[in-house]
Amino acid sequence: MQCLMYFDDISLSTPFQPKVKSTIIKPSVSPHYIVNRSFCTFQPLSPQDALEERLILDSIAWPETPLLPSPISLEQTTDPAHSTFTILPGRKGGQWHVGDQLEVMIQTFDFQGRPKKSGGDFITARLHNRKLEAGVVGQVVDHLNGSYSAVFSLLWEGDALVEVTLVHPGEAFSVLDRLNKEQPDRIYFKSVFRSGSLSETTICDVCLRPTKQPLCNFTDLRTGEPWFCYKPKNLGCDTRINHFMGGTTQNISANEEKLFHSGVNLKVNIRASGPASVTLLPEKIGQLKVKSATVTSGPSGYYYQGVWRAVGGLTIHQFNTSAITQCLKGKAVHMYGDSTVRQWFEFLNVVLPGLKEFDLHSPKQAGPYISLDFANNILVTSRFHGPPIRIVTVSTSDLRYIANELDGLIGGPNTVVVFGIWAHFGTFPMEIYIRRLQSIRRAVVRLLDRAPGTLVAIRTGNPKFLNLFVSLTNSDWHSLQCNNVLRAMFKGLKVHLIDAWEMTLAHHLPHNLHPPPPIIKNMINNLLSYICPQKGG
Repeated sequence: MQCLMYFDDISLSTPFQPKVKSTIIKPSVSPHYIVNRSFCTFQPLSPQDALEERLILDSIAWPETPLLPSPISLEQTTDPAHSTFTILPGRKGGQWHVGDQLEVMIQTFDFQGRPKKSGGDFITARLHNRKLEAGVVGQVVDHLNGSYSAVFSLLWEGDALVEVTLVHPGEAFSVLDRLNKEQPDRIYFKSVFRSGSLSETTICDVCLRPTKQPLCNFTDLRTGEPWFCYKPKNLGCDTRINHFMGGTTQNISANEEKLFHSGVNLKVNIRASGPASVTLLPEKIGQLKVKSATVTSGPSGYYYQGVWRAVGGLTIHQFNTSAITQCLKGKAVHMYGDSTVRQWFEFLNVVLPGLKEFDLHSPKQAGPYISLDFANNILVTSRFHGPPIRIVTVSTSDLRYIANELDGLIGGPNTVVVFGIWAHFGTFPMEIYIRRLQSIRRAVVRLLDRAPGTLVAIRTGNPKFLNLFVSLTNSDWHSLQCNNVLRAMFKGLKVHLIDAWEMTLAHHLPHNLHPPPPIIKNMINNLLSYICPQKGG
């Protein structure tokens, strides 16, 4: 069912402009200013932004898989226990040298042991050596016929073990896609409205199911980011005092749940049909670079002795406590985003003895936070992005959109901006994430125009521990898609990406929404190497 609605008192001859105060929306049949897909509300885009959105959605489109019978049976879906991978012979008589590439062929089978004839599985690959604390991510190519290639850059001497993992079978994505279109409100939010002794609580979201109940429109005045709450019965929209996660509800069949079964088809390793490791010899003098025709891009970096090294361009320095202080001396570092960005703020607070957090009496997890090192004139701030936010109760006065915060910065060579936004969008259609990034990008462009010396770094999403609930609300598949959108959106701008995806996937430690300290330390060294490319210690 679709709900088409309009904003009161908006002239059809003028562009949409949000009102200064929240307005009440009543159900209507006029689609002029609000585009409603399913029951998510979108503002119309400019032709340029609409074209970009369409091109991005096309570029991240996942391969389709054959329709499953109803009721769903696992028999015809990808079974990692039956599937195998094979290391292909090298071009040098079975020898591999540093600088070469290693190619692995992956063949998938279903639960009946029959070869799969279609693609669409989400498979990751890693080459690693635990003793050397070395690891690199393989580039996986789907041949759309049940077979896949994984190509690894060979970057260290010694042994290297291949690890191939089925994250999700391709058949799972029709369920995830359906949930995001039909049940984007399966994690729902609430707000308290209060005036004197009277208070009411209502449900809020970008995607509110159509009812006869009027809505309060909390669309952001400057960015146009939509947000709505069902109007309280006895209070006005302007009495809203907070935002919090209300709960979860989702409609998925028991048979569909089988597609997300830990230990069966959810982040399960695929076995090798022969040797799973190779020995890498030193690079030869005058050695020709042999590159696979299967992939066109390589890894962003790799681990060696537990240290992340970038591939091409940036030299990542190792910063001890004094070096971090010297690098950040006289600088203001502003961090925006979700709790994975807050980790960086917390890391700096721990490792820098002179950096002292000022107690703003902010709720734990929500922030905002501020830390100061007066002696070295260092300011570090952290603030959560605007809704959707799946955390503790946040005051409405602290609900800030990243784009608006960036517009409030003067910027300059002593200003560092860091943001990361991905983990709270896993239940929504990708259009909502695209539009949020378009808003942030416009603000980044404005910031760099007025203060070109400002350094802007963006943290990507990372793989995490998956169970049924996490798979259905914040899957690695959705996080990967968000990363692809992020890269496309900021390509060509003077910004730096911190590849948290590869830095987590290449590491030997278990995946976690909040990566453990050794990975965070490498991310911070990566960031500091952009801020202070000539320093370290």
